[in-house]
Amino acid sequence: MTTTPRPVRAVQVTLDAASPRRLGLFWAEVLGYAADPVPGSGEAPDPARVEETADAWLVFLRAQGVPEAAHDSAFALVDPQGSGPRLFLQQVPEARSGKNRMHLDVRAAPGLRGEERMAALESECARLVGLGATRLERHEPGPRSHGFVVMADPEGNEFCLD
Repeated sequence: MTTTPRPVRAVQVTLDAASPRRLGLFWAEVLGYAADPVPGSGEAPDPARVEETADAWLVFLRAQGVPEAAHDSAFALVDPQGSGPRLFLQQVPEARSGKNRMHLDVRAAPGLRGEERMAALESECARLVGLGATRLERHEPGPRSHGFVVMADPEGNEFCLD
């Protein structure tokens, strides 16, 4: 008896980073995500405790004998509601070069149209700039789009407020 393979339904989004922890803390604020809890901690993912959980990871890594130079080699975020993809940030030695081949669309104004939509996007844009993002370009509503704002995270990875 043969079985038909089922499609995979869960994904993890992986981002290259110079400092996974720093970039992870940024994305946790953007998405309302939580740091992946330390194994065996019994903690539930909590967006209000992202930095505390990140610090707990440092204690865990030291206890496991991981060299200090490797402490910022990876960082993981999870959706506390369990519906969004896990975000894994991995350290790479080189800086981003060229245009992103893939990017995230942060759904900041779902269901809104026209000026109400653009005002909501501008408001979220201002919040993210305060967190370290850079505003790159505003795209007005048109025949193929309801309007969006292109931004870059603190390490230059482009994303859209949609």
